[in-house]
Amino acid sequence: MGGFIILNNTLFNKIENKTNINKETILSLAEKIEKNDLKDENTIRDIIKQLSTMTNKNVSKEKEDKIVKAILNDKIPKNIEKMF
Repeated sequence: MGGFIILNNTLFNKIENKTNINKETILSLAEKIEKNDLKDENTIRDIIKQLSTMTNKNVSKEKEDKIVKAILNDKIPKNIEKMF
């Protein structure tokens, strides 16, 4: 179990170094996603806005609408690697 924690922290350290987003923020967002209904448009928009703020990336209204539509219609890849 200790090895997993070290690996886990190493992964978070790499993410934090590349994005300047700390582990607590990532875990907080993950918890929010897990506890909320991703079939609710307002929840999805709130998460998009939070991610936009965290990453200092502007998401246009048009792009936000496309993301929401894709999520609501189950048009997102099941394999996250396909997104990159």
